[in-house]
Amino acid sequence: MTMSTETDIIEWLSTQREPMIQVLREMVDTDGGSYDKEGVDRVGAQVARFMQAQGIPVEILPQQKHGDCIRAIVEGGDATRGGNARENIVLMGHRDTVFPKGEPTRRPFTIEGDRAFGPGVADMKAGLVMNMFVLAAFRKFGGAPGPLVALFTGDEEIGSPEGRPVIEAEAKAARVVFNSEPGRPNGGIVTGRKGGVFSVFDIEGKAAHSGGNFEAGISAIGELAAKITAIHALTDLSRGITLNVGLVTGGQSVNTVAPHAQGQIDLRYVEPADRDEVMAKIQAIIDRAFVPGTRAKLTIKGEFLPLTQSPEAAKLFATYRAAATESGFDPSGEFSGGCADSGFTAAMGAPTLCAVGPVGGKAHTPEEYLELSSLVPRAQAVARAILKLGAA
Repeated sequence: MTMSTETDIIEWLSTQREPMIQVLREMVDTDGGSYDKEGVDRVGAQVARFMQAQGIPVEILPQQKHGDCIRAIVEGGDATRGGNARENIVLMGHRDTVFPKGEPTRRPFTIEGDRAFGPGVADMKAGLVMNMFVLAAFRKFGGAPGPLVALFTGDEEIGSPEGRPVIEAEAKAARVVFNSEPGRPNGGIVTGRKGGVFSVFDIEGKAAHSGGNFEAGISAIGELAAKITAIHALTDLSRGITLNVGLVTGGQSVNTVAPHAQGQIDLRYVEPADRDEVMAKIQAIIDRAFVPGTRAKLTIKGEFLPLTQSPEAAKLFATYRAAATESGFDPSGEFSGGCADSGFTAAMGAPTLCAVGPVGGKAHTPEEYLELSSLVPRAQAVARAILKLGAA
C-alpha cells in the first residue's frame, strides 16, 4: 500500500456522501422486518446489484426461513501471512429491522437538517451502506492488506437463528471483524456487550367455568403470575444480570379459569459463566408448579453471546481510534447492554469491534435517526483502520 493509495481511497470516499444517501434512501424505503423474508431479500438484491456494478463478486447463501446471507469479497494482500489461517478482514452487518410490514410506506426516508429518519435508518442500514462503499473504494484503488469480506445477514434482530452458523464460519477465517452497528450518539464505538437469551415458557392449566365450576379449574394465568415474580427476582444489577418477562398471553375468556398461558423472557448477562447459572435457575422455576396441577415447558428461541474485549481486540481498538482521529473524531470504547452478532465472532476468537457504523440514535422507535454528517468520516475511519492492519 502506498501513501497515494490511501489518499485516493480517502479522497474518493469524501465525494460519496450523496451517492451513499441515495443508496440508503432506497434501502430504508424497502420493507425488511426479520420475519419478512421477501422484504429482507429485496434489500439483499439492492446490495448485490451495487456490488456487481462495482465489479465485486457476490455469493448468495440461501436461508430457509429468514433473509439470505450475502457475502462479497475484494481480494487483497498476500495469499498467506506466515501460514496464518486467519486472513480475512471482515465487515459485518444485518439487513433486517424490528418494524412491521408496511412501515416504510407509513414512515418513509426523510431528511431534516443533518438528520435522516426512517425505519432502520441507523440500525443498521447506514452501516450496510458504509460497508458497501468501503469495499467499493478498495476495489477501485487496491491496498487492502488481506482479503476484504463483507457479510450481510438477515435475522440479527431475532437472535440470528439462521445467520449464526454463517457468521461463525466466517469468523474462523477472520483476522479482525468490524461490525457496523450504529455508532453511539456521542460518537463512541462498542468494545463490550452483554450476552442475551430469549426464551418462551408455555403453561397448561385446566379450563372451568369461573362462576359455576370454579373449583374444577387450574389457572395457567395464576401460575404465570407466580413464575414471573420468581423470574424477575433473579435480576442482579450488581452483576449486570437482568430478567424481563416482556410479553404475556393467556386465557380463554374472562369467565373461564385460564387453561393456558405464555410468557417470553429476556435474559441479559455480562460474564459467560453467568449464562448457565441463570438458565438453570429459570428452568427450576419453570419445572416448579406454584399452582398445583399446572405444567410448563421452556423453549429457547434465540441467543446472543457476550462481546468481551481480548488483548487482541484492545489492540484493534487502538488501531481504529488512531484511524478515527485522522478522520476527524476521537471515539471512546463503550460497554453496551444490547446484544449483537459481534458476540458470535468474538467467541470464535476473532478480534472484534462493534458499532463502527455511522452515528445514530433512538433505534427501534419511530424517532430513530441518523447523523448524515457521520457517513463519510465513519467510512474513512474503517478504511484507514484496514490500511493500518498492513503495518501491524
